[in-house]
Amino acid sequence: MLSYWKAACSPKIVVRAGHLDSEQIKWWEDLLLHGMGEFFFVNQINYKQPDFVQIKPEDYQERPWPKYINDAPDHRNLVLTSGGKDTALTLQILQESSQTFNCLMLNPAQAALDLASAANCQNPIIIRRTIDPTLLRLNGIGYLNGHTPFSAYLAFLGVACAILFNYSRVIVSNERSSDECNVQYLGSEVNHQYSKTFRFEKRFQEYVENYLASNTYYFSLLRPLYELQIAKLLADYPKYLTLFKSCNRNQRQNSWCGRCPKCISVFILLYPFVQEEGIIQIFGEDLFKNEKSIPIIKELTGFTGHKPFECVGTAEETLAALCLGLRKVKEQQAPLSDTWRFVEENILRLNPHGEQVVGKTLFGWDERHNLPAEYEFLIKEHIKKIGKEEA
Repeated sequence: MLSYWKAACSPKIVVRAGHLDSEQIKWWEDLLLHGMGEFFFVNQINYKQPDFVQIKPEDYQERPWPKYINDAPDHRNLVLTSGGKDTALTLQILQESSQTFNCLMLNPAQAALDLASAANCQNPIIIRRTIDPTLLRLNGIGYLNGHTPFSAYLAFLGVACAILFNYSRVIVSNERSSDECNVQYLGSEVNHQYSKTFRFEKRFQEYVENYLASNTYYFSLLRPLYELQIAKLLADYPKYLTLFKSCNRNQRQNSWCGRCPKCISVFILLYPFVQEEGIIQIFGEDLFKNEKSIPIIKELTGFTGHKPFECVGTAEETLAALCLGLRKVKEQQAPLSDTWRFVEENILRLNPHGEQVVGKTLFGWDERHNLPAEYEFLIKEHIKKIGKEEA
């Protein structure tokens, strides 16, 4: 709905199918205001004006909300599967633990299909959706467009499919790095990844329990981890390194463009842990040998403007990855490229605490998570693995 609402930012959203109680209305208004923050910022919309938007059920009345009773076995896991490195690690961890699972994909890119196949998922659930051409025509003549909380849509899709196909758990691969905001606007945080945050995850699970399906559990397997930890762990599984793709620009080509913030962020995070030939096999080139990477590296480390509106690592862990990467280059006694010289002289020297955040981000653990006990144990064992390798 938000994809269509944003075209004109109607001050009223009328619900004609079913009903919402007062608490649900508050929940949806909260999601709209937090999840559309980037859209408001980019289009310079004052969303804090009185009665900016109201959600009105057409036939409103307070009454008990009927919930579906999910009696699927506890071990029935449905994994929302994209083509990125986070999904790859989730699938590998579940495989290693002998947990049974199936993959759920929406309009899957080739990388998502490849990861599911590599994880031995033979019969994934594939959902197709299309955008109404009318909306595309409106965008073409100047109606508003922009980012929506897409992962919230995926969360509801996951729970709907869990009910339809008899799964008890919906597992996603969102990490703690997604909690970092991009910019402040009208006195509030704007986060490109809001619907991947722990705040959203917690609120969504409460909504599921109260209104949708009892005994259906939504959580992120990687919630306690930073992106840097995920990159470090994934580097130990070469079969995934040439399969996963995160570039939004080249998604249809199933490749990396090597020029966008997403590509450069993933490259920086993986670089310390993958050999030179391996990194070139993944990205097609060494992005540290291309000076066009410098402006984006500055953005990713918080030196210019705001953090890019992409799913990228935090400024701190990007700094830690650069420290580790430079250490690797110097240990190999390789000549420093112009990009590496810039990083050393203009970023790392101005951030002497960079080495301190290496340990914080490589071995960190966020207690704010919804992991069931057996999954918490699995992820902690992988953190111990990082410690042993670094020692």
